[in-house]
Amino acid sequence: MSALTRLKLLLGLLTLTSVLALTSRAGVGQSAAPPGSLELDCTDRPCDAVARGRVAFNDRKPGGLGGNGRACADCHMPSEGFQLSPAAARARFEHVLSERARNQNADDPLFRPVDADDFRTHGELASDYSNLVENGLVRVSMALPANVRLIDPATGQPSDETFVDLWRAVMPVFNVAITGPDNVDPTWPDVPRAPILGLDPVGPNPRGGYQHDARFATLQEQARGALFAHAQIQDEPPARLLDDLAAFQNTLFSSPGVRQLAQALQTGTPPPDPDPELTAEEAQGKAVFNRACATCHGSPLHPGTTTSDVTLTTVVAPVARYLNIRTSCPRPPEDTFAPCQARIQRNARTYRITLANGTTQTVTTTDPGRMLLTGQPGDVGIMDVTNLRGIGRTAPYFHNNSADTLEEVLDHYEAFFRRVARVNRPPRWPAIISSDGVTIDRGFIAPDERAPLLAYLRKL
Repeated sequence: MSALTRLKLLLGLLTLTSVLALTSRAGVGQSAAPPGSLELDCTDRPCDAVARGRVAFNDRKPGGLGGNGRACADCHMPSEGFQLSPAAARARFEHVLSERARNQNADDPLFRPVDADDFRTHGELASDYSNLVENGLVRVSMALPANVRLIDPATGQPSDETFVDLWRAVMPVFNVAITGPDNVDPTWPDVPRAPILGLDPVGPNPRGGYQHDARFATLQEQARGALFAHAQIQDEPPARLLDDLAAFQNTLFSSPGVRQLAQALQTGTPPPDPDPELTAEEAQGKAVFNRACATCHGSPLHPGTTTSDVTLTTVVAPVARYLNIRTSCPRPPEDTFAPCQARIQRNARTYRITLANGTTQTVTTTDPGRMLLTGQPGDVGIMDVTNLRGIGRTAPYFHNNSADTLEEVLDHYEAFFRRVARVNRPPRWPAIISSDGVTIDRGFIAPDERAPLLAYLRKL
């Protein structure tokens, strides 16, 4: 019996008939922290909304709305930087199996059929949690734009599916107070975007949003979507519940410096430098970051590190907020990209996209990104720029958890910038690698800059 077969059989033990929650240590077996275990952090008194939000974040029956017994904290684990790592998912899986040897009703709400690989085939009897356990990925179901069809792998013909299941990492919820919309209009490459079948060619939230593709404009929208999709609530959540969850999440920070930064941004006061005291090596890494990375991940002028630095924009080489850094699978065979792991590559589907002129294009990918919001082939793989604060505690990385370490992240960017330089030519080199379109002075990291940059990233 193969290891994968054994895994699927063992995971079959986890069903919705299991009704008792484990009561083990935080982060293994049961991740939802007791309501009072996360200290309240609010400057306004009384802290009623934040306190209610903390309870709701850990409540496996939020607002009495029913659902499948999951709390926000079951996937956004406080012990994991408010995200979900494959290691944590596997530890919880192994723990629940050992508990079932003593108690056949032992349960962990992380493992629900809606996030099983075989949910579309077996519904509530689904039991294959390979993407959760091996990759730390959850299911995200997205409607297909009117001009996009999925290709049936069995027939090679367009299917009648109206939605697609994607597999994405659980995003950390700390530091959301410095992410989301920023009221900065992005600049876009000078490429015509013709609407297709009435779809907005730019898509929702051009100034930023929440989730990997920024499809939600507010934290309330994000919480509502998660409650329906992942907690499977049955009734519409009250507005106060969503406001309370947003209030609580806005108090979660990776460091005191980021908290002070958020307060400054909210009040319009000069933002402080959120970095802690840096060693000489880390200070050198910060200089490398400001030269090579700030164009997309922010700078002292955009300290949230989620907004492209529009002050660096030139007419020759505009900067866009949403980018495709080629982390979806399969990846280009050129430019030394690391091939995708089979455990992630298996999630790829083939899409047929009809253009405004009636012609079609096909693309095979594990995640089409914002193309599912615009129908534009140029948006395949496009995602929002990621907040980097606290990145040293939220491995693995990218929207599909495909980079295990920050070293692998830098390796991927080296390949990405190599591709950018290859497919473009001066004086049209993009701003992510050139400040003037002619000279490459951004993006690439010299060998002796690598260790300082890694040291700085781990200090963020």
